[in-house]
Amino acid sequence: MTRILSTREWMPVLAIIILIGIAGCQQIGPDGGLQAQSRPVTSNTQGTLGTPPSHQRPPVTGPQTSRAPVPPGQAGASQPALSPDAQIFQPGATPLPALAPAQGAGQPVPKPDLPSLAHLLNRAPEAVTAQPRPVVPPPATTDTVRVGMLLPLSGRNANIGKALLNAAQLAVFDFADRRMELLPIDTGGTPAGAQAAAATAIGDGAQIILGPLLAGSVRAIAPAARAAHVPVIAFSSDRRVGGGGVYTMGFLPEDQVRRVVSYAIQRGITRFGALAPDNAYGATVFEALRDVARSLGAEVVEARFYNPAAQDFTDVVRVLGDYDNRREALLEQRKELEKIDDEVSRQALKRLENLQTIGDLPFEALLIADGGKRLQSVAALLPFYDIDPSKVRMLGTGQWDVPGLGSEPALAGGWYAAPDPGARQGFLSQYRDTYGSAPPRLATLAYDATALAAVLARAEGGPDFSDATLTTISGFDGRDGIFRFLSSGVAERGLAVMQLRQRDARVIQKAPATFQAAIN
Repeated sequence: MTRILSTREWMPVLAIIILIGIAGCQQIGPDGGLQAQSRPVTSNTQGTLGTPPSHQRPPVTGPQTSRAPVPPGQAGASQPALSPDAQIFQPGATPLPALAPAQGAGQPVPKPDLPSLAHLLNRAPEAVTAQPRPVVPPPATTDTVRVGMLLPLSGRNANIGKALLNAAQLAVFDFADRRMELLPIDTGGTPAGAQAAAATAIGDGAQIILGPLLAGSVRAIAPAARAAHVPVIAFSSDRRVGGGGVYTMGFLPEDQVRRVVSYAIQRGITRFGALAPDNAYGATVFEALRDVARSLGAEVVEARFYNPAAQDFTDVVRVLGDYDNRREALLEQRKELEKIDDEVSRQALKRLENLQTIGDLPFEALLIADGGKRLQSVAALLPFYDIDPSKVRMLGTGQWDVPGLGSEPALAGGWYAAPDPGARQGFLSQYRDTYGSAPPRLATLAYDATALAAVLARAEGGPDFSDATLTTISGFDGRDGIFRFLSSGVAERGLAVMQLRQRDARVIQKAPATFQAAIN
């Protein structure tokens, strides 16, 4: 007869059955412990990454912080760096369930490696559209010194504008104290954008404005800046926009021409030729050449201008070299010698066989007022039309101050004037180490202008951006050597004379260290 167990007797048996069932759902893990078996989990919610909370609200913008470059040996060892704008979550995905914030969430977490720019940059460098408003500055305070910086952070010149801002940030770290605030504002690269940006800077209490970059933008902001008694240090190289509280940091072609032509005259060259684009820059260079030559007892004997939009410069180089007349003279000389049957004539005729032309050019040095691909295209034609660089000294402007130009044979050995490259080597290294790339040539302008503003902001009696201080006769020593602002608003610089070599350029006459002696 089967005996029915009581409830008290069933309980131990039931417990054993449950334990056996649990053990059957587990397996031994690699460390000897128990781990759950894999099996699909079903749910009513979609199991994909969702849109992060930051995509559900306006993004917070701020200045980019620099990142040290990856050493070359480790370039393939890590994932590529993400830009600040990269989206890690796919837009449109289902949001994850909201979680309660942890204690302290939402508070800014300081970056351990790089100093914060929060106290120095109270305006993000992203593209902003500044709206015009009254340009009445608020009352100045003794605690904060605001420095406006107007740059094309969007538009065609955005890359240059962002590099200038990078350089300015380096100068802030090197020279500024915590009272200084840099206010970067986007001009969009247009005069109207610059005008609105200047109004914003002045309205925010800027005591000095650095920038903008282009001459048209400088003209646009000048009236408002003068009305508010806010000085401007612009990055333009057009001397016509300077004066009345507006100063230009750019490298002036007139100074470069004066320096290199004076050096050439000291070396005995008295007859100059010019080859220049038919535009404002070409006219400026030619006038400077003519003026300095005349003042030092030399002369400009030939000048030719070409359409800067042209693709072929054959005709202008051919005319400059008087090639047709000199070629005709050679052919006539050969005919005459062929008529004479003697040893002397035969030797002379043999020498003429290797010549393209005969007769000297009227100039001993040729100033080519151009740069980039146009310069290379023009230079390649010179030997072809018998303008021999071994007989004619090639001269250039600051547009020649770029790496690798000496690889063009016709330009190797040429002279030009520029800041001593040794003065900016430290800045170049600092920029590369901080941002991981080489800066554009104009970056030193932003660095020096910002450094100057930072130093003057720390004056003992308070910030001193007066005309008297900015035009101090002794000038300032920057990353491009010494410079000083003249009463006309232009920057006078101490320039070196450089000679192009195949791979680089060398200093053949040092830049002056002070403005005590007459220079340039």
